[in-house]
Amino acid sequence: QVQLVESGGGLVQAGGSLRISCAASGSSFRLRAMSWYRQVSGKQRELVASITSGGRTNYADSVKGRFTIPIDGAKNTGYLQMDSLKPDDTAGYYCNVRRVDDRGTFDYWGQGTLVTVSS
Repeated sequence: QVQLVESGGGLVQAGGSLRISCAASGSSFRLRAMSWYRQVSGKQRELVASITSGGRTNYADSVKGRFTIPIDGAKNTGYLQMDSLKPDDTAGYYCNVRRVDDRGTFDYWGQGTLVTVSS
């Protein structure tokens, strides 16, 4: 089992920055790879950013050059650093960890944190 607890959402003006966090815990679990998704009411959840255990990152075109997805292994915490925020970035943000073992594939989600960007 993996537990993910998010924090750091809030209200920010357009052009500003915000960092949201995803603290991972669980028996012998080490956070090495993760993804961030976002969802606006009435729309599908979309992938914003991901990082592999090898450090390879992938970003949605809409956030490239503005968002980064670092992981602090010592704290077992992942982040989404969001700069040059736009009103279109307003959404609920969810962290995700996918684990694959001989029992199958398991997706774990944070509870979500709301980011509101005012114009």
